[in-house]
Amino acid sequence: MFDIAIIGAGPAGMSAAIYARRAGLSVAVFEGEMCGGQMILTPEVENYPGIAHISGAELSYTMSEQMRTLGTEVIDSHVDKVTASDCYTVSAGGKEYTAKTIIIANGAKRRKLGIEGEEKFSGRGVSYCAVCDGMFFKGKITCVIGGGNTALEDAIYLSRICEKVYLIHRRDEFRAKKILVDGVLSTPNIEIIYSAMPKEIIGDMKVTSVVINTADGERTIDTSAVFVAIGLEPQNQVFEELVALSDGYIVAGDDTHTTRDGVFAAGDTRTKSLRQIVTAAADGAMAATEAEKYLFG
Repeated sequence: MFDIAIIGAGPAGMSAAIYARRAGLSVAVFEGEMCGGQMILTPEVENYPGIAHISGAELSYTMSEQMRTLGTEVIDSHVDKVTASDCYTVSAGGKEYTAKTIIIANGAKRRKLGIEGEEKFSGRGVSYCAVCDGMFFKGKITCVIGGGNTALEDAIYLSRICEKVYLIHRRDEFRAKKILVDGVLSTPNIEIIYSAMPKEIIGDMKVTSVVINTADGERTIDTSAVFVAIGLEPQNQVFEELVALSDGYIVAGDDTHTTRDGVFAAGDTRTKSLRQIVTAAADGAMAATEAEKYLFG
């Protein structure tokens, strides 16, 4: 039996593991994909204290190595179920593991458009990660859909390798960080289309165009790729009988306590106003500390 089972290995989960192991607790981290979560998809991290500039992939690797060096057991399986009795049972990869406490730090996934052609051309021109797939479209015309920080970061990143980038935003102004807005506005090969909504993605074997609805009517844009960056959505259905949810997010305050004793929520998965790497890492430290208090008083 583990002292703590941590579900997710983004900055929140890895931070929790580091703090818990340094406190001498036995820890299992469940991660069905790769350590880093959304952080690994971030091309440039310039707001993490003490590090002026680093890629999300590099920061993920550094955190992962620190977590593993401390003796954290990493289990490469998705969690299918968590049940509560005298302890907690975590079902993952066809096996069951027991733990005295749970930290849920599974982050959130990229939201999809839900339009015709999106699923059909996923991996054939439709992408949710500009950093992962941008180089496949070097020198070509691409589209980014969204108007938040991620969308603007993606547009700027793609502008460096693509001939032209269309940035399609449903509103008539951006709500992203000023430094990113300024960056987009000053980049000559980014064309912004305001007050527009994607309607359909068209292609044959791969994406050839995207149809959008604008204030002036329907418009078709020739493009080799559509990068979707319209925000995140939690994946907490598996926990809905364990803890309370609000709009899909786990109800938990800054102390990371959920509605069930012994279960804590850290990072993007919980109800909070700011979702950043630094806030996720802080949540992880708090969750591990609160779990230790729960175990030992």
